[in-house]
Amino acid sequence: MRLLVLVARVLAKRSPQCIRRVMTAFSAGTRAAGHGEARQARDEVLSVSTRCCGPSACLPRSIAVALLCRSRGTWPTWCVGVVAAPPFRAHAWIEVAGEMVDEPVDSACYRRFFAVEPAPARGFGHRGQGLGRSAAGGRPETRSARSESPR
Repeated sequence: MRLLVLVARVLAKRSPQCIRRVMTAFSAGTRAAGHGEARQARDEVLSVSTRCCGPSACLPRSIAVALLCRSRGTWPTWCVGVVAAPPFRAHAWIEVAGEMVDEPVDSACYRRFFAVEPAPARGFGHRGQGLGRSAAGGRPETRSARSESPR
């Protein structure tokens, strides 16, 4: 658990593009987290890290919660945005089914810049999975009876 928080704190210091890329990669092959699962993960993160408790710790906290959910095979929607009315300030949070998980204000007060949603694994051979694709990323590999028969 503490390792996940450490990873989250290190990742939070990276560029927004880097964080988004990493979070998108981690979301692959997950099912959507339930509200109870996300709330429990948030409570666990807050119980092991006082640094994730403060109002300015939203980014490492939200990353740590998402990574903890990922370690259990689920993924909440991880969001980054701003307070909708002045004074504008950045915020990061997690959502389940469009609802913020344990945030002190209503979600209507925020506007998303981007979100990383759960990305369930697709079936065998679907585009983007790399299965049945040629090494160059071209057409699916096929074998005909002619190419396999001896000449």
